[in-house]
Parts: sequence; structure tokens; C-alpha cells
Amino acid sequence: MRALVQRVSRASVRLPGGETRSIGKGLLIYLGIGKTDSDETAAKLAEKIVNLRIFHNSANKFDRSLLDEQGSALVISQFTLFASTKGGRRPDFTSAAPPDQARPLCGRFAELLSGRGLTVASGEFGAHMEIDSVNDGPVTIWLDSDLL
Repeated sequence: MRALVQRVSRASVRLPGGETRSIGKGLLIYLGIGKTDSDETAAKLAEKIVNLRIFHNSANKFDRSLLDEQGSALVISQFTLFASTKGGRRPDFTSAAPPDQARPLCGRFAELLSGRGLTVASGEFGAHMEIDSVNDGPVTIWLDSDLL
């Protein structure tokens, strides 16, 4: 799994039918699922993300996690995080998991965050969405479960 995690003041996603889902202070998480990913991978990455100390303490140092802040998370499925551009100008997405594998793992990842007591919103898997966010910092972290 790959995640691009952004610390946000607020974020929202507008779904194709017009519904908007939003969060306040927390993390916007773009989540890519690879062919070799599993429930174990989702658990490992979720645990890493909720405990990342990327929020400021009273001394303005990165020392607090999403759990410490009791923040929210907006999870957006993003297969393009598995793009390979080695072969030319058109990205190759063959390393991304097929939808029948990725959809349940993306849902499981969101459930794992919610299970830690966090408020979690999600986009719509496989849909064209519009995402708005106010990046706080900016703080943007790239995570790859193969490197954890």
C-alpha cells in the first residue's frame, strides 16, 4: 500500500451525485492498493499513520499524532499512486490492485482508522471526485508499506 498523507485544517470530497463529505483538522489520506497488499498490510499502514507525530506540541515541535489530536481522516482511494513512468510518457498502472481486490482493502483501511476512535470520511471507490483541502503547514508525507 502507498499513502500520501497531508495534514489539513479541513478537507472535503464531492462525489459524482453531488454529496459532499468533509473533515476538520486531521489528515487527508490518498490511498493506493497494490497487487500484493492484504488485511495485514492495511493494519500495518493504518497503525503507522494514526501514530505519526506530525502535529505540533505547545513548543511548536512535531510531537503529536492524529490520535493525540483526536483529529479526523478523509480517505481517498488513489490507484494512480502505483503509476510507473519508466517506459515512456504514459503511466503504467499494472502494479495497482484490480478493483475487486482494492475496494475491500480500502474499506478495511478506513474501518481500522475508525476502530481507533477517529472520525473517518471516505470518497467513493472508483469514482471521479473533486477534492478540496487546506494543507496545514504544508505537511505532506509519503508512505509505502514495503518500506515500513
